[in-house]
Amino acid sequence: MSNQRQQKPTLTGQRFKTRKRDEKERFDPTQFQESIVQGLNQTGTDLEAVAKFLDASGAKLDYRRYAETLFDILVAGGMLAPGGTLSDDMTRTEFCLFTAQEDIETMQAYAQVFNKLIRRYKYLEKGFEEEIKKLLLFLKGFTESERNKLAMLTGILLANGNISASILSSLFNENLVKEGVSAAFAVKLFKSWLNERDINSVAGNLRKVGMDNRLMELFPANKRSCEHFSKYFTDAGLKELSDFARNQQSIGARKELQKELQEQMSRGDPLKDSITYIREEMKKSNISEQTMIGIIWSSVMSSVEWNKKEELVTEQAIKHLKQYSPLLKAFTSQGLSEVTLLLKIQEYCYDNIDFMKAFQKIVVLLYKADVLSEEAILKWYSEAHVSKGKSIFLEQMKKFVEWLKNAEEESESEEEEAD
Repeated sequence: MSNQRQQKPTLTGQRFKTRKRDEKERFDPTQFQESIVQGLNQTGTDLEAVAKFLDASGAKLDYRRYAETLFDILVAGGMLAPGGTLSDDMTRTEFCLFTAQEDIETMQAYAQVFNKLIRRYKYLEKGFEEEIKKLLLFLKGFTESERNKLAMLTGILLANGNISASILSSLFNENLVKEGVSAAFAVKLFKSWLNERDINSVAGNLRKVGMDNRLMELFPANKRSCEHFSKYFTDAGLKELSDFARNQQSIGARKELQKELQEQMSRGDPLKDSITYIREEMKKSNISEQTMIGIIWSSVMSSVEWNKKEELVTEQAIKHLKQYSPLLKAFTSQGLSEVTLLLKIQEYCYDNIDFMKAFQKIVVLLYKADVLSEEAILKWYSEAHVSKGKSIFLEQMKKFVEWLKNAEEESESEEEEAD
């Protein structure tokens, strides 16, 4: 057998061309644009006819490839060049969003056109969101009236769930923010959004995409304060939005406070230093004692790794809370704060199953440490408790509450005898 490697056969003759699908088709929207423009010119301002035309054209025209061209024409009348100006070399139409009447009813009708189109051709959803993001970046290239119409339309689309609130990230563009374009646009946008839905719906959508804490970024860094935001949007008739932003900032401050407290506890900082720090933060962020006792309780309970065994966790909790009872005592100077703390304990023990049997022992410990008064415990027992684990916790507290009531009656009779 020959050791020489056999030569592999080679193909000769006709060279095969590249497969059609591997060739990158040249992007040429001219013909597509002419078809859309012609259709819009024929339908004019009849938006019902526009919706029908777009629906029928989707079967003949390549919406998937030319989505950006399609949306540019519907909004601005022609293809947009970078920066927001219309391309000179292409056909345009006078029947588009930017030439429409500037009122909420007209914008609602336009929103319906987009809604019908995207419901019919679901694959346009992503492209439509990208288009809105792009248009927001081009705001400086549009007239004030064009911006107003786009803002109203965007607010309606957001309210109806046609686009995600993540598109608002385009408004945080430094150039738009610096020149006040972002804030002015946001006013019109939120007004039309709130015209369709309530503030809870707006808040929920903003939270879903992490935009709830970013609204301050609509202003330059030197004006990024709760006071400036509140005044700007309240003066514009959007008090609901300014209250929401203020509340969000307050929540953010509370989270930071809880994080700092947990770090102080893990370092073993003296409790008197923590008390001073908390009092300063309460004053600075205008936090009530009732809110603060909830934050302190959460910090105390999060600062330790709890034993996984139910029989050991109660003992561990008592030891831990004994150590921090002076901190809890410093912020339960009001009866309402004591009841708030009791409710936090009830919720915690219910939500963390290993603590279900520890509730009564924790309450008794804090009573003995003078954190909880008998008035607060009796009020919680008779009327202020919540439904979470109610029957279990009331049963646990029954004997102690009877003892408190007897002690109270004995004290009253002793006072009467003394009189």
